[in-house]
Amino acid sequence: MMGSGAAWFLARNPDFDGTVLVVERDPSYQQSSTARTNSCMRQQFSTEVNIRISQFGAEFVRDFPAWMDDPEAPELAVDHFGYLYLAADEATAAVLRANQRVQASLGAGTVIMAPDEIAAAYPFYSLDGIVCGSHNPLDEGWFDSGTIFEWWRRQARSGGVEYLADEVVGISRAGDAVTGVSLASGGTVGCGVLVNATGPRAALTARMAGLDLPVEPRKRFTFVFEAAEPLGQVLPLTIDPTGVHVRSDGAAYMAGCPPDVDPAVDPDDLTMDHEIFEDKVWPALAHRIPAFERIRVTSRWAGHYAYNRFDHNAVIGPHPEVPNFLFVNGFSGHGMQQSPAMGRAVSELVAYGGYRTLDLTALGYERIARDEPFVETAII
Repeated sequence: MMGSGAAWFLARNPDFDGTVLVVERDPSYQQSSTARTNSCMRQQFSTEVNIRISQFGAEFVRDFPAWMDDPEAPELAVDHFGYLYLAADEATAAVLRANQRVQASLGAGTVIMAPDEIAAAYPFYSLDGIVCGSHNPLDEGWFDSGTIFEWWRRQARSGGVEYLADEVVGISRAGDAVTGVSLASGGTVGCGVLVNATGPRAALTARMAGLDLPVEPRKRFTFVFEAAEPLGQVLPLTIDPTGVHVRSDGAAYMAGCPPDVDPAVDPDDLTMDHEIFEDKVWPALAHRIPAFERIRVTSRWAGHYAYNRFDHNAVIGPHPEVPNFLFVNGFSGHGMQQSPAMGRAVSELVAYGGYRTLDLTALGYERIARDEPFVETAII
């Protein structure tokens, strides 16, 4: 998604007169994070830059046909059920309230709900021990990211972008500049700018250029299930204090969680944990929503977060010592919703050498070099 987003924005940028090559090791995308996403968006972050990034994503989704400028481009399917964070202690509640003030100041529709307000709106919850909730049904929920990806690739190709089914196995440097890449097929390609858009493999790619990046694959699990007693209304994407999250998925429901022990894994390791649903997910669901005592899982899968262990935020922009090596990595589960803003930002960096719309300097590699994490409290 990140590579095609950057390619599409570059292809439509009238001030860019270069050529773009996207090297794709798996053109089927079956094992990619893009194909295994839950395709959700939210503005409930604690920092202005992350909120602004998501607001542009929501704008892009809402105005998708205009962005594509093609009579065949469809209106995107969107479900604005919103996110509902539940706080089970005063410390978490204080964080939600502080975040809501930041979000509201930037135009987000987030409201803090007392337990009785949550019960009135969503009577299916068991709210014992819940102090408050934070909910925003405006431009938050599920969106059709697959159609965006398809159109980005289609229009990028028609705009002159070449997609090559191959794998980068080496990166050549001359001092402070990347000069080209070596391919698994045996060929080499020279380049003026290299964009690292390799998701969970980002650190491996950076290492080829002699650079360090604190991003690693972390496994996340998703379950789609049917309920014997459907709720009768849309279920917001509910973030339970246990770390389990659940939402409506058409007529069914979708739940997910991280493992309790969350190590880095091999980027090819998509092995499913078949016990985590019984041990962690279902007990949390049945406790929070008693109607989910009787459910049947219809599908399940494992995917990867490109997890930034430094501060869980995106790393975008040039390496300070190798300025033509650009990062667009480390989204830690936020990549799909942030991809429109990131594609636009990469195109600006390539075409102009700096940001022209949304300033993402705070998410640059320099903070890692300075050992100054960019603190974002709203991480799932």
